[in-house]
Amino acid sequence: MDGGNSVFYSRVLTELTLSFHIIYATIGVGVPLMIMIAQWIGIKKNDEHYILLARRLARGFVITVAVGVVTGTAIGLQLSLLWPNFMELAGNVIALPLFMETFAFFFEAIFLGIYLYTWDRFENQRKHMLLLIPVAIGASMSAVFITIVNAFMNAPQGFDVVNGQLVNIKPILAMLNPAMPTKVGHVLVTAYMTSAFVLAAIAAFRMLKGSKHVYHKKSLFLFMKLGLIFSIASLIIGDFSAKYLVKYQPEKLAAAEWHFETGKGAPLVLFGVTDGEEVKYAIKVPYALSVLAHSNLNAEVTGLNEFPKDEVPPLYIHYLFDTMVLIGTFMIIFSAIYVFGKIKGWTFITSRWFRWIIVAGGPLSIIALEAGWWLAEVGRQPWILYKYMKVADAATISEHVDLMLMLFCILYLILGVGSIVVLRRMFRNNPIEQEIADRQAEKGGDLI
Repeated sequence: MDGGNSVFYSRVLTELTLSFHIIYATIGVGVPLMIMIAQWIGIKKNDEHYILLARRLARGFVITVAVGVVTGTAIGLQLSLLWPNFMELAGNVIALPLFMETFAFFFEAIFLGIYLYTWDRFENQRKHMLLLIPVAIGASMSAVFITIVNAFMNAPQGFDVVNGQLVNIKPILAMLNPAMPTKVGHVLVTAYMTSAFVLAAIAAFRMLKGSKHVYHKKSLFLFMKLGLIFSIASLIIGDFSAKYLVKYQPEKLAAAEWHFETGKGAPLVLFGVTDGEEVKYAIKVPYALSVLAHSNLNAEVTGLNEFPKDEVPPLYIHYLFDTMVLIGTFMIIFSAIYVFGKIKGWTFITSRWFRWIIVAGGPLSIIALEAGWWLAEVGRQPWILYKYMKVADAATISEHVDLMLMLFCILYLILGVGSIVVLRRMFRNNPIEQEIADRQAEKGGDLI
């Protein structure tokens, strides 16, 4: 295998690992907050359905955490094996957030274990719910620290370069780089949003399969409300992210929007095709890119003509941007219709076709999440460390990366199929109706 092939396979393997890991990592960040909210509502309303919702979510959450640990470990391994030159250059700088991410995970795991094994040890549910606070904080902080590493790769600072080496490293300054606020904020709220819509999709699917239990109705309404809140938050932080790109990575925004020539009153380009110079069959929204970039109709937006051709990101990221934005916009509109329809008593939101759209919202949210991450990573190309090291200079020269790729494909297939099978069996063998009946027998009360 020549050097070019090793770079290619290293990129493919890293992209595969991140694409697979991000699903479980997102659920791992978002679901603890959903569990905490469900249990808090159950305590506040004295409603056993929400308590059971939290309990059942916590059981399933353990499986996703286990898979997330394996794939997260794979990412750490691949950083050293596939990108040794990058780790040699920047390893000292990113060591602190990587260590803190590991600490945050263990912090989360310890309290998650205590929470799971003390369900029936607390007569006062409020005390039990307190254990969820460090779980939710640990999960979110784990995402924060690993995202800081990614932010540093996009906006490196906190060091000096002497003879090609990073010296005089200031780890805290490196962590507090300009990309950090928007990247961390966007990762967190999209994790909460995606988790909410995935859980709403599960509830809607159970209702489509014949369940008329009030437990699923409450679950669906709760997660659609949370999905609406966090999707609006994602839109707001996404706007800040665009303004960050204008200042720090203008070529990334220009490539995502196929903005080839610097000019004022720039339109927003949706879809279309291009040969690298001319855009055809696109929908153009007049002045929208200038508004997105500068909140000014006539503001000047830097075009790709200002940058060397070998530093321009791949133009297909335009489709990734369109996918992310259009799905996000659709989910905001759709969830708003459901929530307001529920409040106003609109009957069509209980129809089968509407519930099938809710079910589709789960995978659509994951697709938007993947598109967003691919946009973030591919849009930084050709750099692995922005303006300091290119991807081609960072990769291994090993001849066995293709073999590693095949082995990891098998691993991810086993993990993906295995986790789905285990989760299906877990909930199929313990349906909510049976669990409610068991709880009713234990407490001698009426939960139905």
